Amino acid sequence: MPALRMRPRFLAPLLALALLGGCKDNCRNLAEQLCQCAANTNDKNNCLQGVSTRASNTSVSSDQNTYCGELQPLCDCHTVNTVAGKYACGLARLPIP
Repeated sequence: MPALRMRPRFLAPLLALALLGGCKDNCRNLAEQLCQCAANTNDKNNCLQGVSTRASNTSVSSDQNTYCGELQPLCDCHTVNTVAGKYACGLARLPIP
């Protein structure tokens, strides 16, 4: 019986590490969302691999993370090839006045 009571104490830190390890910032999620727009599975997989590589070598500021989070619901594969769609997905910059 005592072994059963100790088990949750060992599982909780492992679960926390697993959940934290799986966290992705909004910019990575947005980039992965764009990968879903790829024409075929091979292109999609290459895109996802590139996103993963860049994410491991790049840090995202709080402002960037917030901005990417705001773009996620606006970005759509059906419009990404239009001017408006590029802005909605963060692929184009607004001109500086």
